[in-house]
Amino acid sequence: MRRYNHIFFDLDHTLWDFDTNAKHTLSDLYTEFELKNFVSVDFDEFHTKYLYHNKILWERYQKGFITVEELKWKRMWRTLLEFKVGDEKLAKGMSVRFLEILPTKTDLFPHAIEILNYLKEKDYSLHLITNGFEKTQWNKLRNSGMNHFFKEVITSEASNSVKPEKEIFEYALQKANATTNESIMIGDNLDADIQGAINAGMDNVFVNHINEVPRLSPTYTITHLSQLERIL
Repeated sequence: MRRYNHIFFDLDHTLWDFDTNAKHTLSDLYTEFELKNFVSVDFDEFHTKYLYHNKILWERYQKGFITVEELKWKRMWRTLLEFKVGDEKLAKGMSVRFLEILPTKTDLFPHAIEILNYLKEKDYSLHLITNGFEKTQWNKLRNSGMNHFFKEVITSEASNSVKPEKEIFEYALQKANATTNESIMIGDNLDADIQGAINAGMDNVFVNHINEVPRLSPTYTITHLSQLERIL
């Protein structure tokens, strides 16, 4: 008798290649808004500064220090300020376009669709728990052809809690009509996904795409999505 019936995936950086898709989106904005005329640097340097501020602001959002709306536009604002461009209207315009364009990108990690098909064929109930925004995450799923795999999609925006808070996991279990002992969480983020699952008493799989040295003890660790076939 198998151990798990319900599988909860993270989306960004686990199945959907956020870094690649975000870079392509930011490149589109750099061209659309003619940013070279404002910042006087090439795209790669602009992208590097964006990554720095985006990471800081996501951490602040996940800890409850800033709102979703602040995160959305201030990552653009702070990046522009690096180049002495204090244009709030420009930052907010870029934020709107970023969230319009980003979900249209469709790069996935290798074997993402194959592993979802494999798990679906084995009759697992598949769900998502994501700290992303409701509309954006649904559009990512539809455009990349993954929406039909998941029975429940739980976002931090809809659940009013964020990973690693145990409340979002409890909300997800309730929505899926699942218990912790028949469920497993799969994600790439040690703090949000793995610590969050541990907080909720749920087994977990650390998807270690970048060969990070884990400072926690996940139930399982894999470096490629295909390796889930050894576990499930």
